[in-house]
Amino acid sequence: VQLQASGGGSVQAGGSLRLSCAASGRTSSNYVMAWFRQAPGKEREFVAAIGWIESNIYYADSVKGRFTISRDNAKNTMYLQMSSLKPEDTAVYYCAARLSAYYTNPSRYDYWGQGTQVTVSS
Repeated sequence: VQLQASGGGSVQAGGSLRLSCAASGRTSSNYVMAWFRQAPGKEREFVAAIGWIESNIYYADSVKGRFTISRDNAKNTMYLQMSSLKPEDTAVYYCAARLSAYYTNPSRYDYWGQGTQVTVSS
């Protein structure tokens, strides 16, 4: 499975961005897909995950109510709509995938995209 993240950019605090993650190769709707982020000098942290059933959605407390994860299985694409962005959201955002259950630990994910930079200025 190959993942390609896109949609990053620079915005001011309070702004919005939508990230996309396109999957190719041996894709399957059985994959759990997730977003992680990594700020300079910090560990990679879980942001959100979505199961093959869209009702199975999980968010980090830090983004709950501001970010919305979704997926379009027909297009093999996952999205992250980010609103009310804060400077502390600045990071490289990565999409990831794994079969079956979701985890917040990045080491449990088998497939990774290349990352897309999100910069939020105050």
